[in-house]
Amino acid sequence: MWTEKLQVQGPYNFDLVLERLSLDPLQVVDFTNRTVKVPLYIEKEPIVLQVQAMGNIDEPSFIIKGQSEVYKSKAIERLKKVFHWHQPLEGISRHFRESDLREIFEEHRGTAIVLDFDYYSCLVKCIIHQQLNLSFAHTLTERFVKTFGFQMEGAWFYPTPETTAQLQIEQLRAIQFSGRKAEYVIGLSMQIIQGHLNLEIMEKLSDQEVMDTLIKIRGIGRWTAENFLLFGLGRPNLFPKADIGIQNALKILYGLPQKPTQEEMESYSVKWAPYLSYASLYLWRSIEKRSEKK
Repeated sequence: MWTEKLQVQGPYNFDLVLERLSLDPLQVVDFTNRTVKVPLYIEKEPIVLQVQAMGNIDEPSFIIKGQSEVYKSKAIERLKKVFHWHQPLEGISRHFRESDLREIFEEHRGTAIVLDFDYYSCLVKCIIHQQLNLSFAHTLTERFVKTFGFQMEGAWFYPTPETTAQLQIEQLRAIQFSGRKAEYVIGLSMQIIQGHLNLEIMEKLSDQEVMDTLIKIRGIGRWTAENFLLFGLGRPNLFPKADIGIQNALKILYGLPQKPTQEEMESYSVKWAPYLSYASLYLWRSIEKRSEKK
């Protein structure tokens, strides 16, 4: 086993990061010890890292532990992007201090955008979550992963594209997938294993190129593609105007009698660029149910 200590520029509130991660029942979060287990694929090999916070919001530091030295450096580089340790949050926070979101940013100070641990699992999760309330979306995703994925060192890995492509629609319907959603997930997986879709090259494409590539795939529309750009690739300037959570948060923020129109949302968000992704995250945070620490 190896151990590495990383110092990160504050503010960075890992406890709020853990809160948000804990909304997903598949995440192995320990509030007492301030740890989370991170399942990663490095060069297609599954590895599990443990991330533990040691510092405070203004002087954050982390201890990373892993089993194999082989992929240590690549795993740490992936973690830096996943947890947004590669770019200080202070500049982003400063951008919003004179905006309508200043109070939300103060309340959730130091909350980073945490990416999904794997591009494929991010897309699959987005498809599963389509048009479902968040609670059942998490339940359905958990059933999918625990039925067809695998566990390693206490962390859960989504099934691989190769595994999912071989599933039958009836197998997914048995865990309460709709027939159409089952077709989408299996179809996506087949696109990948047949070489028609390469998720690894997406990070080299522009936002629009990623969008154009993904929406050609059956079952992927603008909402799913935007969520992949935000939580898969970590693009900084995404504002999914069709997202119901963001609409509800804006309704509350501005005291609107009904959800804002697309035009109103466009007007509100003009001054939030080029960090619209962080505006999105903090608006979601403003309406999320806070977890109970154990």
